[in-house]
Amino acid sequence: MKLWLNRALVDAGGAHIAPNDRGFLLGDGLFETLLVLEGRPVLIDAHIARLATAAEILRIPLPLSPAALKTACADLLAANALDRAPRASLRVTLTRGPGPRGIAVPPEVSPTLLITSAPGAEPPDSVRAVISTIRRNTNSPAAQLKALPYLDNVFAKEEAKLAGADEAILLDTQGHLACASVGNVFFWEGKKLVTPATDGPILPGITRASVLALARKLDIETEEGLIAPDRLLRAEGIFLTNSLTGLLPVKKMDGREIPAHPETQRLSDAYEAFIRRP
Repeated sequence: MKLWLNRALVDAGGAHIAPNDRGFLLGDGLFETLLVLEGRPVLIDAHIARLATAAEILRIPLPLSPAALKTACADLLAANALDRAPRASLRVTLTRGPGPRGIAVPPEVSPTLLITSAPGAEPPDSVRAVISTIRRNTNSPAAQLKALPYLDNVFAKEEAKLAGADEAILLDTQGHLACASVGNVFFWEGKKLVTPATDGPILPGITRASVLALARKLDIETEEGLIAPDRLLRAEGIFLTNSLTGLLPVKKMDGREIPAHPETQRLSDAYEAFIRRP
């Protein structure tokens, strides 16, 4: 398998990241995960824009231009014979690079940029979810970034697994609905689509934004805001979104069977057509 590492394609077995890389030692970095359909990274411009915005916030120089980054992704897919695969994925990881001991940001940095690819599988038809005891930090500036420190998400996912579920739903530290361990949360109240606002401690998901735009085109009423968790527990339909799974219905929430809402399928069909457009 080939990787793209710091401006070159390399064999995975021979890849070298410095042992003092701050991404490895401190989680000082960012990542993006992209769906690839028939060799075409889906919504790649939006993913690169989000990465660039987050890198600017963290003051990590992005080593490549958007055009060069897209070329690197294409070259990697071709090198791994995934450029014509029905479904695959890409992960772009950016760290601040090597640094001296301690947590202070060094005055000069040499970022590490790693791109990996993998074959993709079709997402499941639905998942079971539970409310996690893990909370998203309302005051953390990293809460709205796709940052490398992912331990809260790991803990939440493991907690869900131990409870016999597939996915965890996290509240924030003020008790409002936040997100899933690997995506955004939507639910239906009648024919109204509800989701937490991005001014809270959630990632502004690429799929989330696309789903909201499509919903409005389909004349579906939407609401974004501070959401009490009891509204989710009374929902008439729930689904999660992320780049690899699209719209993923929740069939059971904290042990309660959740019906399949008819508008979810209509919205999912519209999203599938949107991401597959030429």
